Amino acid sequence: MSAVAAPAAVLPRPRTKFAGGASRRRLRSVPAQAGPVTQLELGNPLQLSKTMRARLLAAVRALVTSPALAGASDGTRLASVVLTAKADARKDFETSIWAAELGRWLGVSQSTVAHTVLPELRGAGVLGSNVATNAFGHATGLECWVIPMYRAQQADDRGHALALSRSELAVLLSLCEVLFGPGWEPKDKAPIPAGLLAGRTGRGAATDRLGLLLMVLTTGSSGWLQLRPGSVDSGRGRPAATVGGLLGCTAAAGAKVLARLQAYGVADVVRQGTGSGLHAKSRVRLVPVARAHGVAVREARRAAGAVFSDLAGTASGDLESDGMGETLVVIGVEGAGQGEMAGSADLAATAQHHALHASGVTPGGSLQLSRGFSGEGRGGNHGLPDRACVREDGGPLRGEQPKESPVDEQVGQRAAGAGAGGRPKATGWEKAQQQRRVALPADLRLRVALGPVSWLWERLSGWQQDQVEAAAKAELAQLAGLGVAPEGVPRLLADRLTDRLAETCGEALVDKPFPWLIWRGLPQRSACSHRKCDDGIRLDTGENCENCGNVIHLRRAWRARIGADIDRELPGLADSERRRVLEERLRERVAIDAEDLAWRQEQARAERARRDAARAAAAEQAEREQQAAAAADEVRQALACADCGRGRAAGLCEACDHRRQTEVLIGEAGLLAAAASADLSDAGSIAAAVAGARTAIGDATAAAWQEFLEITDVATLEADPQAAADAHVFTAFHSAQQAVGEYHENALAMLRGTQEAEAEARRAYRSEQGRPWFQRNPTGADAVTAATKAADAARDRVGEYLLAARLEQLREQSSARTERPVSWAQRLPDLAARLLDGDATRAVTA
Repeated sequence: MSAVAAPAAVLPRPRTKFAGGASRRRLRSVPAQAGPVTQLELGNPLQLSKTMRARLLAAVRALVTSPALAGASDGTRLASVVLTAKADARKDFETSIWAAELGRWLGVSQSTVAHTVLPELRGAGVLGSNVATNAFGHATGLECWVIPMYRAQQADDRGHALALSRSELAVLLSLCEVLFGPGWEPKDKAPIPAGLLAGRTGRGAATDRLGLLLMVLTTGSSGWLQLRPGSVDSGRGRPAATVGGLLGCTAAAGAKVLARLQAYGVADVVRQGTGSGLHAKSRVRLVPVARAHGVAVREARRAAGAVFSDLAGTASGDLESDGMGETLVVIGVEGAGQGEMAGSADLAATAQHHALHASGVTPGGSLQLSRGFSGEGRGGNHGLPDRACVREDGGPLRGEQPKESPVDEQVGQRAAGAGAGGRPKATGWEKAQQQRRVALPADLRLRVALGPVSWLWERLSGWQQDQVEAAAKAELAQLAGLGVAPEGVPRLLADRLTDRLAETCGEALVDKPFPWLIWRGLPQRSACSHRKCDDGIRLDTGENCENCGNVIHLRRAWRARIGADIDRELPGLADSERRRVLEERLRERVAIDAEDLAWRQEQARAERARRDAARAAAAEQAEREQQAAAAADEVRQALACADCGRGRAAGLCEACDHRRQTEVLIGEAGLLAAAASADLSDAGSIAAAVAGARTAIGDATAAAWQEFLEITDVATLEADPQAAADAHVFTAFHSAQQAVGEYHENALAMLRGTQEAEAEARRAYRSEQGRPWFQRNPTGADAVTAATKAADAARDRVGEYLLAARLEQLREQSSARTERPVSWAQRLPDLAARLLDGDATRAVTA
């Protein structure tokens, strides 16, 4: 059936069987629809089907939440969506656009596009672009490809989020035009009007446009935004948290975006009234979507104004100022006929049956029917109602206007009777009963956790409430220690209390709230030996406990095995006798398992004690080793220098250490000089290069020392010869360091120009030009720049490799020369002077 509803239609009913197997299909008429029928416009992008909306939402989310764009600006993320929407499938998904035109789409300047948006897209590997030129070589724009979409299209995977068809791309482009398109007047065609946010430019414009696009794609046909479930920031509200979640920012930033969209009239936050007169729930209506589907937004708000009072000043939730004297939301209610749509409470983290109102309530009727909503009393005492301004207290009669509201009177009475600790002091049981707090604790985590038992909380005394609060805090700490996410711990405890109430068949059947909460409601009940098991549910995953399943499986296997043994050993037993024997043997098996469990626990405790003892012994050993190392270091610090004999130099003074390091650096500089210019097969060439490097470093040291003497008082150096020697050694060390760096750079520069490096650079240049996004224009500016960069990197790699190889060859040759054996002509005179074994024996005998 088409989207346009008919005044009357026929719907098939299930087939009715008749005698003989015959069947016929009956038709029944549907009454005419009440009110006018909305005629859907052909090609209106704001009237999306569920399939098209889901498809476009998946594509936009795949672009804006891509890991490659993590940390990028909202303008960059929106640009990826705009360039994707403008992709031409007939030109291999290419987009031709100017930087200034892209800036008009994003609401930013051309400079921002050129210096921020396009570099971030290219740097993230999301955009490939070439400069388009005409026949005269003048630039006519940019030819762009969104690389993730291009790859998804080339993969021919229709299930991919970015593998959009031509019709889907056209719908996405039309939607962007309606929302924030810049508007233009093509030749010989009807003008394209500007979008809803076309006038929104400057700072935050791209964020507002991206937020509006995501909100529209998350909105149903009735215009209501699908709000975020779960716990949200109670100070900001669920609408702000929803917008922040769509944009990937905080709820505070989402509140600002929502406020700006309200100012432009494209979004409207509608608050729903409660029985107490406060606005405890809110929903967000996208005005363009609602109007596109024929929802009368303004008429519904005017009609609701006569029904609900505007209590924005006292409503709780996300009514907060943005710092400019403006309210974040606009008070209103949904249109007629839409009250059944579920809205989400602003205070999601503290979502309860009760709204925020005075503690005094009106006694309700049947407890089972009321379930304790706002305005009804839930206490078990049906005497005088516990509320302020009752007639027995001398308050105003019906029709009289009190000078002060009942809530203010109760707050004033509590403040007057409060002591130093913030709670009134009492001595008797009656006063202790008066001290009890009707509302849940101020801690937000406890309010969420104890929300399902708020009625039981009201029935507790002040001392009992303190005990329950302490027990709840202990349970929350225990759950947090079991590996549960901190933000999910209060909701997990609330779910536990809800399940325990369901086992009891409701709060009304709990006659003793305090024992029930302490011993049944709050404690964890492990169905097996696993520490994270609670009534057969894993606390960390929320799934069924596998250990419990294993226990049940083992017990069933025991029962089957023992039953088979009984049938084999005692055939012919009566059913009652067989059941008795089976139960007896099962008890014996359970006792054996309990004894085995106790033994294993004892072994575990012994093993734990052994590990603790080993850990303590290891700590003591580490302490002893640390003390021994400190003593050895003290002894080492007292040693004199091995080269110059200076006392307390830890075996080597600083000057001698610099002198040794200078020799090492001079040797390294000689190897680098030889690797750059010498013939490695000619020992004379290598020796000449090494000697030249040593001479150059000596000359540099002498020049540096002369400069030092020119800026230093010579008399001071002559007065302290040791300081002068140290300064000269440090000058030589510094000169050698600089020389090593220079020789290293020179060697790399020489080796980067070799034939091997040039060949590798040419291969890298051609390979980069052959990339898919450069195949259409391999000689373009972007392609040449990328290929040149790849060729330079290849030259650097080859130069570093050749330098490392030549240095290794030089070190091996140096080691071979050092370890070369002495010739026999040099060794024979020493061997001739030594006595033989017989001669030595005779000499000893004589």
